[in-house]
Amino acid sequence: MKPDVPQKELPMSISQHELGRRLRTAREACHITQEDVAHHVHMSRSSIVQMELGNRAVTSLELDRLAYLYGRDIRAFLTEDFREDDALVAFFRRHPEVVQHAEVVEALRKCLALGREVTNLEQLLGMDRDPSLMPTYPVPGPRSKWDAVQQGRHLAEEERRRLGLGIAPLTTVADLLTTQGVRTAQVDLPEDISGLMLCEPHVGPFVVANRQHHVLRRRFSYAHEYAHVLLDRERRGTISRTSERDQLLEVRANTFAAHVLMPDDGVHQFMASLGKERPGRQQAEVFDESGVVYALARAQPQSQDVQMYDVVLLAHHFGTSRLTALYRLRNLGYLTEAELAHLAAQEEAGVGKEAVALLAVPEITHEAAQNAFRQRFLRLGLEAWRRDKITRAKLVELAHMVDAPSTELAPVLHDVALDDHEEAGDVVLPGV
Repeated sequence: MKPDVPQKELPMSISQHELGRRLRTAREACHITQEDVAHHVHMSRSSIVQMELGNRAVTSLELDRLAYLYGRDIRAFLTEDFREDDALVAFFRRHPEVVQHAEVVEALRKCLALGREVTNLEQLLGMDRDPSLMPTYPVPGPRSKWDAVQQGRHLAEEERRRLGLGIAPLTTVADLLTTQGVRTAQVDLPEDISGLMLCEPHVGPFVVANRQHHVLRRRFSYAHEYAHVLLDRERRGTISRTSERDQLLEVRANTFAAHVLMPDDGVHQFMASLGKERPGRQQAEVFDESGVVYALARAQPQSQDVQMYDVVLLAHHFGTSRLTALYRLRNLGYLTEAELAHLAAQEEAGVGKEAVALLAVPEITHEAAQNAFRQRFLRLGLEAWRRDKITRAKLVELAHMVDAPSTELAPVLHDVALDDHEEAGDVVLPGV
């Protein structure tokens, strides 16, 4: 039977009164009343008052619940250098309206907790990230939407050049972020939120995409949040909402995502392979030191018109949605406004899906991609448990965080325990 190794308790080096002061500071920073706290942690208001006054001891379980409620690491309350500002407070400062939306606040708490757990598991397993991989781009804040577009496009070109990507399509965007020291996750978020970026001292950059969104939209969201990592991580946290897409930092991040997923020269090359040359009349000027000879090429009428089947192949090649491909073609001059509207209407009417079926273009299975983070997270937990880095109870807690039933976990733990005993030559015992 596998032993249940107890986790190490963090030594408490502060007084009870100082702990109470920190709890009060954290609560007030989150704009939560003592009544709200009492309701969330199932305690009386008088108990919360006495805790904050330092007149009542706080158990480890109570502190754990309070830390989660305030979006903090439990260890933050016990260290000498308590930070009164943190990622959740930064969110509330930049997005004060968020405080009024309980669903959004709870999603933020869950993301912060997951980020810390992923970080802890990777550190336990010797998989520390190298922060030196993360570049710094000293770019000033955009002054206009056009400025934001130009910054996003330039940043995408620079980052592709730095990573040696050329004009090739990206494979898995989340994996690319991982190679750059950015942790990623998929979490169920409100429909209006496509993703968010967190950056805490003990966690580093952490990017979350909405698990409920289609896999292609999540790809775009990961690229979008990567722009926030590269340019906005000093803000400690950003939240990307559809209702705020016209804000300059969001315009810049959206432009970056479109260009890093579909680089200009890559789109031109692919469209040329379909017989759709660059927009406009092609002209060459041949100079022989004494004069110029002009050579013109004119396409046959309608030969350059982009059709939905062209869009399907372009989107598949770069791993984007068909709407993203349409807008890239419009921005590169392949489509007029009228043509964009016509093809967008066709996509809305289902013509794109019909073209996908006709051309037998394989589509990414949304359901399978939905659980990519859960698979990686649980694998880290299982490996940490197998190496006696965490207890079985902690592993169950981690499984609950990603909605994995304990009934599915038990057989796996049993099989791992059997394998460990067989390798050691021990007597195999039933159960865990």
